[in-house]
Amino acid sequence: MNPSTLIGIIASALLLATVVLFTAQAPSSFFNLPGLAIVLTGTLAASFISYPLQEMQRLCRQVAVVFRREPQASELENDLDQLIDMSRHWSRGNIRAIEGALESTTNPFLRTGMQMVIANTREEEIREMLRWRMVRVKAKERAEAQILRTMAVYAPAFGMLGTLVGLINMLEVIQAGDLAVIGPRLAVALMSTFYGILLANLVFKPIAVKLERRTEARLMAMTLILEGVVMVSKRRLPSFIEEALNTYRAEHRDEMRDARRPQSADASVESA
Repeated sequence: MNPSTLIGIIASALLLATVVLFTAQAPSSFFNLPGLAIVLTGTLAASFISYPLQEMQRLCRQVAVVFRREPQASELENDLDQLIDMSRHWSRGNIRAIEGALESTTNPFLRTGMQMVIANTREEEIREMLRWRMVRVKAKERAEAQILRTMAVYAPAFGMLGTLVGLINMLEVIQAGDLAVIGPRLAVALMSTFYGILLANLVFKPIAVKLERRTEARLMAMTLILEGVVMVSKRRLPSFIEEALNTYRAEHRDEMRDARRPQSADASVESA
């Protein structure tokens, strides 16, 4: 499982355990199936009414991917290494080697770009096509995150609906003065709001943020591949392409200073 998601789940479990075990005389008072059913069914019903079935199904798949693993930096490293190797073949005019490498490439974005290079497509057309692919990915994945943000708005609203239902039912029997009857209805009124706020801020919004961060990482990787493909189409030297990509993908590196201070600087500091 995704490490950060696992940590979040453990922290959420500790939070709920603290709330249930240390703030209530009876832990079972925090478990109210009618209130939870109102929030869950209402949120899902409103979401399915708001969005097409295909988008909801795609969202379920994306959430499963996010829970399984983080975007791997090694995947980008592998794609860029393949791009550099293909640039070497292109500089030698070995198109067959490039076609063979494309057959084993698992990145469709890289495959499309290099196929356009092989077809001698103009640089402007390559850039336009790949940027259009990036815009489409960005729009599709942000729409999926927006579904979760919409669900985060629906959940507290249906929590308030459950509160109103519980209060209405409680008012019907309040004249009887029977606490055994009033108590369960009051529990529905209060716990449905609790469930709505909990689901919105501990489930829907965090997953939406994680999907958005994953989209940003994918767009950054696609930008690196786009620039590499464009340099190949310009017939830049493979050594130049490799150096440029290594510069682009270097993280947290200050190119103006070495991480280790010179010995002379250390000595002057000590003498001072």
